[in-house]
Amino acid sequence: MRILNPDRRRDTEDGFTLVELMVVIVILGLLAAIVVINVVPFGDKARIVKAKSDIATIESALNAYQLSMGSFPSTSDGLNALITPPAGLSDPSQYQKGGYIKKLEKDPWGHPYLYASPGQHGAFDVWSLGADGKEGGEGADADIGSWQ
Repeated sequence: MRILNPDRRRDTEDGFTLVELMVVIVILGLLAAIVVINVVPFGDKARIVKAKSDIATIESALNAYQLSMGSFPSTSDGLNALITPPAGLSDPSQYQKGGYIKKLEKDPWGHPYLYASPGQHGAFDVWSLGADGKEGGEGADADIGSWQ
């Protein structure tokens, strides 16, 4: 009968072989590639949805401004009129304390939102030029406006 001694080391060490480790690394790489291929296209869609949401928020702030001030900010005053009172107000007490929007965000691609009053599509237009920052385009490069 052989007595097992816990202090005695085995003749072979337990562990993973290089081949086993390489197989696991290859499998993880394949899984990561599948995830990237399926998730990356949703980034552009999410940015477009975010831009539309931002424009809707700006529209609400512009409507609140118009209700208290009697007109929309001029194109020259721009969207900054929603944060700070424009220069030359006839009655500054009409301007809502704290402004009409907390912060004027840039579009998801890092460009400022554009504003015109009167707009080509309504009383005012608010829009983003999309990912390329140029007029027109398709997909993520397409313009996103308040009239859409």
